[in-house]
Amino acid sequence: MDSSIIQSIALKKDGGYGRFMSVRLAILSRGPRLYSTRRLVEEAEKHDCYVEVLDPMRLSITVANDEPKILNAGWPVEVDAVIPRIGFSITHHGVALIRQFERLGIYVANSSDGISQSRDKLHATQLLTKNRIPVPTTCYVRTWQDVERALNQVGGMPIVIKVTEGTQGSGVFLVHSEDKARELTYKLLSEGHHVLVQEYIEESHGRDVRVLVVGGKVVAAMRRISRGNEFRSNYHLNGTVEKIELPKEYATIATRAARLLGLDIAGVDLLESNRGPLVLEVNSSPGLEGIEAASGVNVAGAIIENCIANQGFSTINLDQLLRSRPGHGVVSVSISRHPILNGKQIGDVFTDIDEQFVFAVAREGMHIWKPRRTFTLRRGDEIVCYGEIDKIHRQLGPWLAHSVEKDKFSPSTMEFSSDFL
Repeated sequence: MDSSIIQSIALKKDGGYGRFMSVRLAILSRGPRLYSTRRLVEEAEKHDCYVEVLDPMRLSITVANDEPKILNAGWPVEVDAVIPRIGFSITHHGVALIRQFERLGIYVANSSDGISQSRDKLHATQLLTKNRIPVPTTCYVRTWQDVERALNQVGGMPIVIKVTEGTQGSGVFLVHSEDKARELTYKLLSEGHHVLVQEYIEESHGRDVRVLVVGGKVVAAMRRISRGNEFRSNYHLNGTVEKIELPKEYATIATRAARLLGLDIAGVDLLESNRGPLVLEVNSSPGLEGIEAASGVNVAGAIIENCIANQGFSTINLDQLLRSRPGHGVVSVSISRHPILNGKQIGDVFTDIDEQFVFAVAREGMHIWKPRRTFTLRRGDEIVCYGEIDKIHRQLGPWLAHSVEKDKFSPSTMEFSSDFL
């Protein structure tokens, strides 16, 4: 569980409920004439917002010890809420801008961490699987010689080869032979790409389900179907779309995926496999044209309403906040890696009755908050602790050291992880 995307809510000074002035909304987009941008502007105006489309490449950042600034042609940008429509090619600059808006206490529909994580397919997959969200089996390969080992992991040919940073179906290939897989992997690596080998889901060939999540709720869904022999179903690749009744399981997985990646606006792509829905990708700048046409839902309006409702709030990095107190921090320990803890009660491990170090236990994709001292730990659990790091180490150290000695693990297994959610 990645602590960098745990978010809390902070009320802006002079903001929040009770304000009756029009919301000042900025849409960060390099394409003011694109359908999605035009629809957002249209709906913002219908909701009496003062809305501007700002080209992120024309905005500059000033970082200082006093109040940070974002400038547009030398003038400060003063808004209440931001909808980022950041293209992949300007991700680095766009994320830096969003981070600055966050520092100013301005609500941004998709967090800087959320965009960064969703744009890196490997990182996103790691976060999702950490939290028991099903995905196709995926291998990260560093050399063309790794292809054979990856084939064994994903179940053999055919396979999908993709780069970690592609969007709208670019950099995604269906490969039917091992020789072709090696050749393509070598080519992509030589071009400086990071390469993934992914399980091919035959029963979902040429089709997937796109779920549009806004503010933690599903607002629309559609099935995307490719044309001809094309196995990618992206609307931008001339695929067709159709309305669907979304099963509850699909809705639950989609909303969890968006939330875990820190996205208030997300297009979650799901494969319809024989073992249930699998998350293929989570898009932080989903297009609106296809899904509005297919579903008949006013998705742009839902996005604007979400921004109005949240404009008095901003997200913060909870892990960073908790670490700001000297000597304190957040750590997690896997019971599977330290089986000596399996079957023990929390009170057996943390004997100091005056302090509660364990504030959550992750179990089967869920969390038990503030568990009692009589709570029994079991294999697969992950305990999440907060407090003075030295005290936590003293409480857990003997157990972990004994676990390493008993099971003859290498010293590297005796680690405290801050990777939590």
